[in-house]
Amino acid sequence: MHASQGRSAGLGLALASAFAFGGSGVAAKPLIEAGLDPLHVVWLRVAGAALVMLPLAWRHRDLVRRKPALLAGFGLLAVAGVQACYFAAISRIPVGVALLIEYLAPALVLGWVRFVQRRPVTRAAALGVVLAVGGLACVVQVWSGLSFDLLGLLLALAAACCQVGYFVLSDQGGTEAEPADPLGVIAYGLLVGALVLTAVARPWTMDWSVLAGSADMNGTGAPAWLLLGWIVLIATVLAYVTGVVSVRRLSPQVAGVVACLEAVIATVLAWVLLGEHLAAPQILGGAVVLVGAFIAQSSTPRATADEPVAGSAADAASGSGPSPEAREAGLSGRRTAP
Repeated sequence: MHASQGRSAGLGLALASAFAFGGSGVAAKPLIEAGLDPLHVVWLRVAGAALVMLPLAWRHRDLVRRKPALLAGFGLLAVAGVQACYFAAISRIPVGVALLIEYLAPALVLGWVRFVQRRPVTRAAALGVVLAVGGLACVVQVWSGLSFDLLGLLLALAAACCQVGYFVLSDQGGTEAEPADPLGVIAYGLLVGALVLTAVARPWTMDWSVLAGSADMNGTGAPAWLLLGWIVLIATVLAYVTGVVSVRRLSPQVAGVVACLEAVIATVLAWVLLGEHLAAPQILGGAVVLVGAFIAQSSTPRATADEPVAGSAADAASGSGPSPEAREAGLSGRRTAP
């Protein structure tokens, strides 16, 4: 009974994390349209979250000595890279489309496993990738000559590539004798990301007056500071922490499947709050993308390296993002539910 209650709580936390991550784009896009540069919004998000997580960074300060490369890579890819590319993408293409493109991460991860690590993959995982790519073709309407902004699509694809880097780092962090605590890695990842983005975004050039005004959400004004507060506290801090805790109560595969709902939540919220309506073929394509991601993520890792690998994609498709909760299992070293 206790285990059942723990699992139910884990599912609730995973759903909360997916909702929190899915709401980042609909809060960020009005700020961008109000006059803030996408990089400035990313910097505000990461720097604000880093300040909130500062006590955890101090608590896990030994990570700076033990895992400097992991912290640096995590901050550059999982924090700065994913967020900057994603926010830049949603300034040019719909939120739902940008997030669905990030679900190409399973395909990219399997490509890494198959062609870089030269390890075979299961047919189920390959089928999931094919479905995801086919669904994405419907989302971007390739038959009409790629109706979306090409640069926006490339930026969303770059965010997916950063998710692959996140998977590789997470996998390394969890397979070592002394795995890094995921909360500490998140805290230092945010700090590293904030430092990098400070140099890139140059926040001293930002129009701070925008935060004192209002932002338009499909004809309705919303205080800019309130949207920023949502992005920092809910879509970043709460999303990461609930995601990590959910993985500790569930298996990474289950948490990863629940994280697929992030794309649905983001698309629905963008539809309701921003008026970003998608055509019927795009909705169908989005459903196919999620089914493909589900199939790829449902495959479990094999016991030996000689057998096909399919579970790798599970960790890359959820997260940060982007929604990284499933990939945090790699950092904690947990592969099964406690």
